[in-house]
Amino acid sequence: MNVPFLDLKAQYMSIKDEIHTAIENVLEKTAFAGGPFVAEFEQSFAKFCNCKHAVGVGNGTDALWLSLIALGIGREDEVITVPNTFIATAEAISLVGAIPVFVDIDETTHNMNPALLEAAITKKTKAIIPVHLFGQTADMDPIMAIAQQYGLYVIEDACQAHGAEYKGKKAGSMGHTGCFSFYPGKNLGAYGEGGAVVTDDDALAANMKMFRDHGQAQKYFHGMIGWNARLDGIQGAILNVKLKYLPAWNDARRKHAKNYTTGFSSVKEVIVPQEADYARHIYHIYAIRVKDRDKLMAYLTEKGIACGIHYPVPVHLQDAYRFLKKGRGSFPVAEKCSSQYLSLPMFAELSDEQVGYVVETVREYYA
Repeated sequence: MNVPFLDLKAQYMSIKDEIHTAIENVLEKTAFAGGPFVAEFEQSFAKFCNCKHAVGVGNGTDALWLSLIALGIGREDEVITVPNTFIATAEAISLVGAIPVFVDIDETTHNMNPALLEAAITKKTKAIIPVHLFGQTADMDPIMAIAQQYGLYVIEDACQAHGAEYKGKKAGSMGHTGCFSFYPGKNLGAYGEGGAVVTDDDALAANMKMFRDHGQAQKYFHGMIGWNARLDGIQGAILNVKLKYLPAWNDARRKHAKNYTTGFSSVKEVIVPQEADYARHIYHIYAIRVKDRDKLMAYLTEKGIACGIHYPVPVHLQDAYRFLKKGRGSFPVAEKCSSQYLSLPMFAELSDEQVGYVVETVREYYA
């Protein structure tokens, strides 16, 4: 049996007619850059996240970058985040001229360890970016409390957490802004690039809407130096079709995750992802931890099971961030986890037979 890591075609086929109709509507109205289809999706996504505003942008990196710009964070400011994330989290900080400051993670949730936050705060600290890694929210109450105590902004990197919850609150709705990516493989994925920022702050939303459109609130009248970071009309229409299916798709991922976790319960070599008491995990990634990761991955590949690694090198050990002078051993939990992560096939359309085959094959390897 072959089990792909991700099967975008299976999802597309299940909603093909609706997608084609949505794209045809955009073509008929020639509303390609921004426009009514983006506005409709923004309204739907803001409601989904229980926020007042959603601002559609070009991608998740734009979402993080625009949030930092709108909050006035710039040269020589410090922004605290985690080293086990996709590099875009740190890139956005760097691209406004600020300095990423890392704190280690909690080994159970793989998210920011709030107990380490205060020690990382300096006079230059302006914001915290907790990353809701793999589809589970960070522990937001202590993070928000510390941010309030020190007068810091909180930008949620929810790029992997569409529909995840923290104590009943939607990911993205707790910080000053919440940032999402609609890269095709995400739980809510476009057919190309896309992203959004959600917020309850009217001024922040207005600022980001101007900035994404070359700093203009009215065509050819530019109130600020902005950028081109608009969401395409076709992507907005596609996302609006897919959004209504997201809760069911997330439920399917949770079912697959439960079956994986139950199946591995007797395999002592496998550390399965844990859903925190406060969280509703939506399993963008189902990453187990094993000490012999590369050997297991090779075995699964040989058996027709595609896997991934998210992420093999923490950001502080990337060549791009060597200038921070944070060598190996600086963040031991993140480094340990990154050497053990193995992401198993995870998408809503997985069959029970495919999940069972993956479990059987892992058991067979350790037997």
